[in-house]
Amino acid sequence: MTKQLSWKVGGQQGEGIESTGEIFATALNRLGYYLYGYRHFSSRIKGGHTNNKIRVSTTEVRAVSDDLDILVAFDQETIDVNVSELHDQGIVIADAKFKPTMPEGSVAKMYAVPFTEIATELGTSLMKNMVAVGASSAIINVSLDAFQSVVQEIFGRKGQQVVDKNMEAMKRGFDYMQEQLGGTIESMSLEKADGKKRMFMIGNDAIALGALAGGARFMPAYPITPASEIMEYLIKKLPDFGGTVIQTEDEIAACTMAIGANYAGVRSLTASAGPGLSLMMESIGLAGITETPVVIVDTQRGGPSTGLPTKQEQSDLMAMIYGTHGEIPKIVMAPSTVEEAFHDTVEAFNLAEEYQCPVILLTDLQLSLGKQTVDPLDYQKVEIRRGKLALGQELPELDSKAYFKRYEATEDGVSPRVVPGMANGIHHVTGVEHDETGKPSEVASNRKIQMDKRMRKLNKINFQNPIHTNAPHEESDVLFVGFNSTRGVIEEAMERFEKEGVKANHAHIRLLHPFPADELLPLVENAKKVVVVEHNATGQLANILKMNVGHAKKVKNLLKYDGNPFLPHEVHSKSKELL
Repeated sequence: MTKQLSWKVGGQQGEGIESTGEIFATALNRLGYYLYGYRHFSSRIKGGHTNNKIRVSTTEVRAVSDDLDILVAFDQETIDVNVSELHDQGIVIADAKFKPTMPEGSVAKMYAVPFTEIATELGTSLMKNMVAVGASSAIINVSLDAFQSVVQEIFGRKGQQVVDKNMEAMKRGFDYMQEQLGGTIESMSLEKADGKKRMFMIGNDAIALGALAGGARFMPAYPITPASEIMEYLIKKLPDFGGTVIQTEDEIAACTMAIGANYAGVRSLTASAGPGLSLMMESIGLAGITETPVVIVDTQRGGPSTGLPTKQEQSDLMAMIYGTHGEIPKIVMAPSTVEEAFHDTVEAFNLAEEYQCPVILLTDLQLSLGKQTVDPLDYQKVEIRRGKLALGQELPELDSKAYFKRYEATEDGVSPRVVPGMANGIHHVTGVEHDETGKPSEVASNRKIQMDKRMRKLNKINFQNPIHTNAPHEESDVLFVGFNSTRGVIEEAMERFEKEGVKANHAHIRLLHPFPADELLPLVENAKKVVVVEHNATGQLANILKMNVGHAKKVKNLLKYDGNPFLPHEVHSKSKELL
């Protein structure tokens, strides 16, 4: 038996590939297995090759697997594109309808299974994916009982007959595969899971849930891959809590509407990807100079321009820190797990209001759309902090010529904040430089006072654990540094180095700006080499590290920017070349 295996289903976009993976993974999640899924898909609605690779384990996993145990193919292209991932004992189960063939030299075993024929016999060829799931279950020796509740939930609204037909399709696939195998394959049989209940979700769902828990009640947004699921989740849920989502005409409108809502005292966010963030930059500057809190999610994808809309990349980092013209205080956060995506979203709203500035929550496609097992979220950790917002307070009376000092030059740089309509809270709001009451001012001394005031906010950001650290060695041969979804592959590479006697530490950056130089410096100083793992062509995180921490001669780049996520063996083998 095995503690872990990887399974992939592939075919043409629009023929049920995603639902096949969803049904297979959901059932295994409910049995208590840990899962990590990554979906490869084309930037079109229908057609083009797509696949869904799912890693199943009895212990926690946070990365795509190096190789592949089982490939489910609905067309020949799936075999041709993915067969190289199969190890020597790997298995291909392919729809007999397209007369599948294995490429020359492949040693993996192929079974032609009549997915379409069996499904058609039962009434519709659409059930071929259920036949495939049944056949897969036979290989890994998992009872079909595990799928009953999943099928009931998905098809129950269509009537019990439809549920029964789908279960029968799975049973036919299971029985056919068992007959072909002549029993069970010991090396493919999964060990029993612990049976604990865990969630199975993508990072975008966690962000949306975090926004809801964090008190957000308004989201203006424009759909874009890979951010749209945040909007789609909140469209369903926000109305239940008195909130709403508006689909705007573009990202400029989305950002300015979010700023307006926050100015009025309503926690609001917007979410987009690189192209959308480019359009928002002027608005982000407006939030900075008017000191209006706003939370913006950037789900990074392949660029530039339209680039690779459905592929992995981490190339927005510099733009998120330095993209606006002029200088404003800004906070850039980078969760690395689904759990962090939830809690960091809550914290983003707190920080935005405490420091009255834009907060960018930076993710990447792999984290935003990769589906993984998540332990139950701890809602006891959720707290709402609104900073110097004077809601419910009586403000001092002003004489007829006075205005409220909305932009008062305070020691910590954060001024008292009011919302429109509060008695004695009248002030100007403008995107030009202004004095303490908001009135436009070009006086040199005032400009310096206001600039210094705004920038003081960044002197000490109260952010817990700005670096996720796994540093078992006081002095290391190598320090790995990364952000967002590379955490899992780095951890697996570290395990391999440890077995080889190489002392490896790991620092994963969760607060990208202001950069946690003081926390990172001791780890860098005590490492012989620093390997920065990131998905871009210019080593953006490495350059930021050099700017803030120094030790440039130690720092080595490990880059990947072909649209695919790092695999553990790539980080391990390519790091060896750099040491």
